[in-house]
Amino acid sequence: MNWRRIIYVILLVSLTVVKALPRSYRDIEEKNSIGQRFSQLQENNFKAIAVIMFAQYVPGGTFGKAVKMAEDVTDLAKRCAAAARDNPDCLKPLDRIFLDTICQEENLPGFTDCCAKKDPERNDCFLSLKNSSRGFISPFERPNAEAACKNHSQHQHSLTGYFIYEVSRRHPFLYAPTILSVALRYDEMMHDCCGSAEAPTHNPEECFRRQAPKVVKPIKEQGLRQEHTCGILTKFGERTLKALKLVQISQKFPKADFVTVNKLVVDIANMHEDCCRGDTLDCMRDREEILHYVCTNQEALSSKIKKCCEKPLLQRSECIVTADNDDRPAGLSPHVREFIEDKGICERFAQEKDAHLARFLYEYSRRHPEFSAQMLLRIGKGYEDLLKECCKTGAPDGCCSRGEEELKKHIYETESVMKTSCDIYKEKGDYYFQNELLMSFTKKMPQLTSAELIKFTKQMTTIGSRCCQLSQDKLLPCAEENLDLVLGEICRRHLAEPINAGVCHCCSGSYALRRPCMGKLEIDENYVPLSLTPGLFTFHEDLCTTEEEKLQHKKQEMLITLIKYKPQLTQEQLASVTAAFTAMREQCCKEANREACFAEEGPELIKRSEKMLSA
Repeated sequence: MNWRRIIYVILLVSLTVVKALPRSYRDIEEKNSIGQRFSQLQENNFKAIAVIMFAQYVPGGTFGKAVKMAEDVTDLAKRCAAAARDNPDCLKPLDRIFLDTICQEENLPGFTDCCAKKDPERNDCFLSLKNSSRGFISPFERPNAEAACKNHSQHQHSLTGYFIYEVSRRHPFLYAPTILSVALRYDEMMHDCCGSAEAPTHNPEECFRRQAPKVVKPIKEQGLRQEHTCGILTKFGERTLKALKLVQISQKFPKADFVTVNKLVVDIANMHEDCCRGDTLDCMRDREEILHYVCTNQEALSSKIKKCCEKPLLQRSECIVTADNDDRPAGLSPHVREFIEDKGICERFAQEKDAHLARFLYEYSRRHPEFSAQMLLRIGKGYEDLLKECCKTGAPDGCCSRGEEELKKHIYETESVMKTSCDIYKEKGDYYFQNELLMSFTKKMPQLTSAELIKFTKQMTTIGSRCCQLSQDKLLPCAEENLDLVLGEICRRHLAEPINAGVCHCCSGSYALRRPCMGKLEIDENYVPLSLTPGLFTFHEDLCTTEEEKLQHKKQEMLITLIKYKPQLTQEQLASVTAAFTAMREQCCKEANREACFAEEGPELIKRSEKMLSA
């Protein structure tokens, strides 16, 4: 297959196709959807999307297997589109056809239990494997220049297809058009960096170093966001996801009326259900319908998305998501006192329940773009708890009036936490700020590996560098919403391999309260500290490296081990041990025989440190 041509065709026809796609393969009237979808997409496009679907469902399979299964399903779709509509296989829902194809294949790893189940349990089983599949596949990074260009010259047409397969299996929830769009960038990078036989690029290594981030970054960021959203839907349910989307849309489109915002909330929640279930074609159709609605109604929604709606189709979604919030309507007061002071509030709450709470969230969110979505959800939860208490029979007069004081207290506490964190970041800088986080999170989650702790705290440090320089009205949305992505990743790690009871409590409780819950975790009292074995702390001449990044990484690994050995470690004790370590390192790095010096002085450092830690 000529993958480059296929991708271009898909990008050109996708809007037309999704408008024509049936509402859902589950609809009774659309039982023969595989034939219809084949006719709408045409053969090569259908096959390309099938490869993505199989790679996402079977990440441990081979490229050859994914292509073979895609060809099998495409052959069936072709027959169904032609004349075989009475064939029982043509009447099956699309998800069942894909899963049947997987289950008929031999030598596919780890799917026996799922294939033994009946639908819809079988699909749920496959989706649960999607959630935990990323751990055993290394992420896509910058390619080796020499090997990549050799492959490109020998297998130019199939290389882009192989890239699509590799990205798909590493990111099982990533939106298919995003994968295809990134594949185009990959193809352009290979052409630019490897050149042709007649005109080879002078320095392909430097070219890859410059261009690879443009390929890798969207994969990582959008893959993480999609998986994060699916995690919220799976763990906390549709109600929580709808509340989150209600807040985000109300902030972005503050002049839109409640009915319009609510329609978008329902449509977007339905889209995520399709995407997270693995229904690639319905996911594509849902997203394009939403984009079409937003862009045709932009005058009623926002003045900030005009340029987004003029962009090529696949660039619109990300552009709208990252566009500035529209200006608040003139005369919109910052308060919503009618939701507390109105005498008929309890009656409305009793009659309308979630609809009343949704209207409160809408009105409060559109007034406060300076608050994070998670903070607004906590405010919404606080309002719900207030009504439940104050609308009980026998509740004291003026019960609801304390709501405003509680609200002010919560806003102050949240802003204080973020300000304190940014003050520490500005004072200490990246490396020492990350070390502060490492101390805190190693005590909270000592069961995580050193690599995991360094990765998660590095992500948090990056949030500090990105958000702490922003103005006060941008700080909270930037900091807490990005931090929520990291906490979501930690919770998915816990789901795959439980960390401890404290993390379990925070990850299983309220989504809105997850960040404050994690913040309040202290030392895991049930953790059994590491024993001081001869190999626990080792010192070698590689500590004399002049590469600061490598040295910092080694020191952070030692810091984690030290905390896992002494979880009660104080800042004063750490300062003493660090000073002793620095003196030893400086001494040994001056010696002619560095390794011998570390072998002699290392055990002495451990003995002195033991005394410091016991004091």
